[in-house]
Amino acid sequence: MRKVLLTLFLVFIVATSFYKRDVATVSDTKTSLKAHTKILSAGKMANSIKIKGEEIFSSLSFEGINVLNPDVFSKAYLGFNKLKKAGKLPETSNLISIVDFSLSSTQKRLWVIDLEKKVVVFNSLVAHGKNTGEEFAQKFSNTESSYQSSLGFYITESTYNGSNGYSLKLLGMDPGYNDAALQRAIVMHGADYVSEDFIRSQKRIGRSWGCPAVPRALAEPIINTIKGKNVLFIYYPDEQYLSKSEWLKSGETI
Repeated sequence: MRKVLLTLFLVFIVATSFYKRDVATVSDTKTSLKAHTKILSAGKMANSIKIKGEEIFSSLSFEGINVLNPDVFSKAYLGFNKLKKAGKLPETSNLISIVDFSLSSTQKRLWVIDLEKKVVVFNSLVAHGKNTGEEFAQKFSNTESSYQSSLGFYITESTYNGSNGYSLKLLGMDPGYNDAALQRAIVMHGADYVSEDFIRSQKRIGRSWGCPAVPRALAEPIINTIKGKNVLFIYYPDEQYLSKSEWLKSGETI
């Protein structure tokens, strides 16, 4: 009788162990499927953003103004959507401001784009920091008193009247690259040295202390258009920044 009971007990143990392994296998499979589904979902989202961005860009007219690099627009549009998904922007936001610091400072390298109307609202000269470069921007910093420009995505905040006149506060969204913007007083403002006259005399525009300064006459209309929770993207082909910014990682969701 004891042998029979022992045999039944051993059979029970063996059967149960297989059941546990089966349960674990099913659980692992479910986890794997969830991860795979998440990756597919992120890929679909990125592809959808890419297609929509291409559609908007193809609708923009650059007649009579400087043409924006489509790859720079694509990066700005991706970041715009990820910032919105992360709740950093209101759902009603439909403006992107883009600065392409790979271009000469003698070129109009700031674009303000209305994504809903698919129009370029402004195309303007914009300054880089005095220690960022001469005619061309080359060096960037997030450090106070560096007098250098900072790369990355910003959220436009409130306005104020300061030593540079009507100005717009900028909140840096890229840790280590521009998140010290408020502390450094990196703002958008007007400047007399951002002008065609300055270019004719100096072969470049003047330089700021790190702020994206614009022509004095355009400061108020540009600032009033983009203030209050809109995106400003300052671009330069810096591989380290482009690979590390969470707002440019197309295969991931927030």
